[in-house]
Amino acid sequence: MTKSAREFTDAQGRKRWRGDMDVEIAVDMLEMAEHADHLLLFSGDGDFRVLVEAVQRKGARVTVVSTVKSQPPMASDDLRRQADNFIDLSDLADMIGRPSRSSHLPRFIQEGRTGGDRDADPYAED
Repeated sequence: MTKSAREFTDAQGRKRWRGDMDVEIAVDMLEMAEHADHLLLFSGDGDFRVLVEAVQRKGARVTVVSTVKSQPPMASDDLRRQADNFIDLSDLADMIGRPSRSSHLPRFIQEGRTGGDRDADPYAED
C-alpha cells in the first residue's frame, strides 16, 4: 500500500512531510481478522491497543513487533500487554539485519572482475 506524504509547515516555519498510515492499517487489520487466525502488527504505537483488542474479539491472535530495548523504548506497555505475543526487533537483528555488502554479490564482482564475457555464468567456479 502506498500513500502520498503531505507537506506542512511546522511552528518554526520549517517545511515538513507527514504520511501517517494509521487508519489504513486499522481498516486492513479489521478486514483481515475475519479471514486470518493470526495477524502481525509492526508498530509500538499505543493508539493501536484498541485495534488489537477489536481484532482479538473477532477471533484472531495478534503479535506486535517493535522494540522496548531502545532508548527511549518504542513500544507502548499497554499495546504489549494487549497483544497475544510480543517480539522485540532487537531479538531478530541477526535474522533480519543487513548482510555485509559483498556477501550477496556474485564472486566476479567481489573480486573486481567486471569485464569480459557478459554471458558467462558469474557464479561458475574457475
